[in-house]
Amino acid sequence: MIKWARAIGCPWDESTCSWAALAGHLEILKWARADGCPWDENTCSRAARCGHLEVLKWARENGCPWDTERTCEYAAIGGHLEILKWAREKECPWDEQTCQAGARNGNLDFLKWAHDNGCEWDEWTCAYAAEKCHLEVLKWLHAKGCPWDEDTCEYAARNGHLELLKWAHANVCPWGAWACSSATREGHLEILKWAHVNGCPWPEHTCGDAAVFGHLEILK
Repeated sequence: MIKWARAIGCPWDESTCSWAALAGHLEILKWARADGCPWDENTCSRAARCGHLEVLKWARENGCPWDTERTCEYAAIGGHLEILKWAREKECPWDEQTCQAGARNGNLDFLKWAHDNGCEWDEWTCAYAAEKCHLEVLKWLHAKGCPWDEDTCEYAARNGHLELLKWAHANVCPWGAWACSSATREGHLEILKWAHVNGCPWPEHTCGDAAVFGHLEILK
């Protein structure tokens, strides 16, 4: 079909190659490039995201750029450790977003390898683990010295993860009014009760939030 479309003048751009890479269609990618189709770093990042190592290898061998950290980040989003290892062997850049994505996916083996090999992390790494209720990941991150801030408790409260919130608070994770505010807006009454009893501050607009988001039980 793509040959026919091109034969009658259908335009293409860099996205053609990146979508072929995303779907793992190496033969289409090869044909498109041979016919002059442009590409950019999205070809590599999308191949990495979907686990298409052979596509990624061919793209790099044929000069496709990956001059951003997105390729490693997307490998993490997809949970493709072998792709990450290969990319790093080839000196693909990475940054803290690789660990953030690994934490959000709950992929502890991925995180361990990335950390052991020098990948940076930051407070968002813990926050994203909390967002998706990956308690074991959060415990490991904290034990390894990954920093956290109020966003960890806020993300736990927003998404209804009471046990994770309890653990974080017991381990002296900071919290602020946004934890109660987010619990209110999402209708998590039990979390709001527990947080308030345990000293979490709540903003003056808590009742207003309950009203505007339709949470009568919280307002009562």
